[in-house]
Amino acid sequence: MSSQNKWIFYLGFYLVFTGISYFAFTGLVPSVQNGGDDSGSLSESTPAPTARPGVLVFSGPKTAACPLTGEKFTEEEKSLWSKVRPLIVMIENHADARPQSGLGMADVVYEAVAEGGITRFMAVFYCRSVAGAGTAKYDVGPVRSARTYFLDLASEYSDYPLYTHVGGANCGAPIDPVTRRVAGACTTDRRAQAIEQISDYGWNNKGTQGDLSQFSLSYKVCRREPERTGDIKDTEHTMYCSTKELWNIAASRGLTSETVEKKQNWDKNYRPWLATQVDVGATTPEYASASFDFWAGYKDYSVKWVYSSKLNSYLRYHGTSPHIDFNSGDTISAKNIVIQYVPEMRSIDVHLHNLYKVIGSGKGVLLQNGTKTDITWSKANRSSRTIFKTASGTEVNFVPGNIWVEILPFGSQVSYENPSQS
Repeated sequence: MSSQNKWIFYLGFYLVFTGISYFAFTGLVPSVQNGGDDSGSLSESTPAPTARPGVLVFSGPKTAACPLTGEKFTEEEKSLWSKVRPLIVMIENHADARPQSGLGMADVVYEAVAEGGITRFMAVFYCRSVAGAGTAKYDVGPVRSARTYFLDLASEYSDYPLYTHVGGANCGAPIDPVTRRVAGACTTDRRAQAIEQISDYGWNNKGTQGDLSQFSLSYKVCRREPERTGDIKDTEHTMYCSTKELWNIAASRGLTSETVEKKQNWDKNYRPWLATQVDVGATTPEYASASFDFWAGYKDYSVKWVYSSKLNSYLRYHGTSPHIDFNSGDTISAKNIVIQYVPEMRSIDVHLHNLYKVIGSGKGVLLQNGTKTDITWSKANRSSRTIFKTASGTEVNFVPGNIWVEILPFGSQVSYENPSQS
């Protein structure tokens, strides 16, 4: 065969092989939606599946209720979340950390002050996030450290919850200013020692190791992205993790939907909230918005939830600025807002740690369907479920959909705006 004929032969072979590979790949691999506009905010219309890079879009009837929120999904989505347990991630809210990634995909989000009037989120990922978990994208963050009161809440979501964080409050001793070495006894109040509590709860034991501290994870799971949002961020605001890889790590430790070591499902003792309320806004909404500060004078952390009658959801703002999820470019929204008033203890040690007593009982407010309802809350112990009830004593019935719990100190003032004033 001449050199020219060889060249023609190899070229033809290459083209045929490429065509076969293309059709095999596109026919066998589930489709992933590409494109999408990341620049807009949530529109005042009925949400539809949004085509975004690396996010799967599921079709078919939505008949499967999420055990966390009652929100309806397809059976295919249920088959995915049924293989895992809820994933809990600490996401910071420092003004320099915004816009965060992933909050819009959480089923439940808790917000409370972490330190110095700066709030932090504990996001619970399960049903809503299964589509995004189909990629290796670092889709949640910036991830920050653990706090004890968040551990009390995380304990509601599994026998051994998957708790993702970057270190945390621990038994720290002062640093000698000359030698720069630890000097003296522990100066952290025992009640604030989150790292020690994680160990005491068995979350670091073989077979029940739900603790997902970034310090023990590889670059494949979590990594720093200082230029993620287009601005160069300080190191403490740059840690992002992959929900897919976090669930993979958990599975490698024997924590899937089952705790293999104990031979029982994660939800054996899980107590779901009631979530069958009709998803229809009030004919005449009572309130257009609810605004509050966690600490007086810390306006960077002021929150305003604005009711959208067209979406029958609440849109979240930091003051007057929409709170955007970086992944989607949308304004964060929620079907249900719980304002939970709890006892606060500030600066309990030289490290200025705070405590919020989420075990016990107290009062609160529920916002849903454009209405405002006075409620009570109670939580018997660390692993028991927080139960919300109306003034008549009946359990709160949530609208199927995501839930935000705003944990405010006793005595905090909340301003409610009438629709006619908006």
